[in-house]
Amino acid sequence: MAERPGSRHRSLYKLMGSPPWKEAFRQGCLERMRNSRDRLLSKYRQAGGSMSGGAQNTLLVQEVMEEEWNALQLVESWPQAWAQLEEPMDLAVLEEIQQELIDQEQSIVSEYEKSLQFDEQCLSVVLAEWEANPLICPVCTKYNLRVASGLVVCQCGLYIQSHSPEMTEQKLRACLEDNVNEHSAHCPHTPEFSVTEGTEEKSCLLMSCLACDTWAVIL
Repeated sequence: MAERPGSRHRSLYKLMGSPPWKEAFRQGCLERMRNSRDRLLSKYRQAGGSMSGGAQNTLLVQEVMEEEWNALQLVESWPQAWAQLEEPMDLAVLEEIQQELIDQEQSIVSEYEKSLQFDEQCLSVVLAEWEANPLICPVCTKYNLRVASGLVVCQCGLYIQSHSPEMTEQKLRACLEDNVNEHSAHCPHTPEFSVTEGTEEKSCLLMSCLACDTWAVIL
């Protein structure tokens, strides 16, 4: 008896159970792309921070689809389902999923670019304030620092005895700016400042960045 039209598709869905292979593959790919955000952004940075639209210029879409495809091949009876994916309708489904992944990839990159722009704006504001106003405390970013006889203090509670008695506000400002600029040369994120216990129970002013996992002792 001849096979009725559409019966092969029904068989494919029965093979994969619930949900159908299309939805299972689609959800798996989207979840894999979300979980690969760090890998995607690493490729984006390696590519020089630029990408073009279209399937031929994606960064991770092809890898994600291949990885999910290989994972689904472990499902019982998947090889038989694979053999039936030669029909035009099934290929169209794969192209639809690919386009959805391209959109998701571009959305992740766009969000990252906006984050970089915001960090750059924040950094510019901080540097401008340092240059135009009395030295702002980098820890609380609210009150002015006072430097006298090598002692650095702030109303927020910051109290640090500098290792150099000749420390002045101008020298401390230059030190902060140099460290911030050196960090921004290799990382676009804004570093944070904190006070931590140093050697010989003396407090230290620490600059750190969670994004690039670096730190530096300022005072």
